[in-house]
This record gives sequence, C-alpha cells and structure tokens, in this order.
Amino acid sequence: MSFTEICIYQVKPQKVEEFEALMLEAKSFLEKQEGLRLLRFIKRGYRIDMEQIKEGLPPLKITRIVKSVKYMLYWEFDTKENYGAAQKALYNSYWKAIERCLLVPHDKYLGDQIFEAN
Repeated sequence: MSFTEICIYQVKPQKVEEFEALMLEAKSFLEKQEGLRLLRFIKRGYRIDMEQIKEGLPPLKITRIVKSVKYMLYWEFDTKENYGAAQKALYNSYWKAIERCLLVPHDKYLGDQIFEAN
C-alpha cells in the first residue's frame, strides 16, 4: 500500500494565474521525487447539493469566486520516508512562492491507503 497526501490550497483570486504557472513549473520537479506513484492537481470548478445527489443530476459549474479559488494536490508515495524527503525538497524550492499566492496556509491531509479500485 502507499502513503498519500491531499493538500488543499485557497488561492487569492488575483494570484490564480501566477499560482497555476508556478504549479505547472513545479510539476516536472515533483514528478522526479523518489517513490512517487501518482500526482494529480485539480482546480475546484463544480459543486453539488443534496437535490442533485437525490436526483442523480450532474454537479453545477461554479460561476463566481467567493474569497478564494480552491485547488487540490494529490500525491501518493511508496513510503512515508520518500514522502518526507519530497516535502523537504518542495519546501526548499517552491514552498515560499506557493505560500505567497494563498489566502490562508494550506491544509494537508495525510494517511495510508486502505484500498484502491481496479
């Protein structure tokens, strides 16, 4: 099984272009981290409410920005040790530039994988 981080970024609306360019630049750096199994970067663009869920309807596109634009970074490693080394490498390279784009410090959710779909 693998070790996973989901990181939530709340980006200042005026920093969206800068943040996306920075993350695109960081992508090749992140992909070179030892033990990396999967890397995904997602921009929140939709929402769903209970009515849509009950009716089986698709989510609604978000049409306006309220305070921040949210992004999720999902990366998966073979070991916690390789994850830790990758965090250090990110901290020593892109961390400060990323933080300058954020409304609030990012949230990290860490854990061991329990299962995966085939």
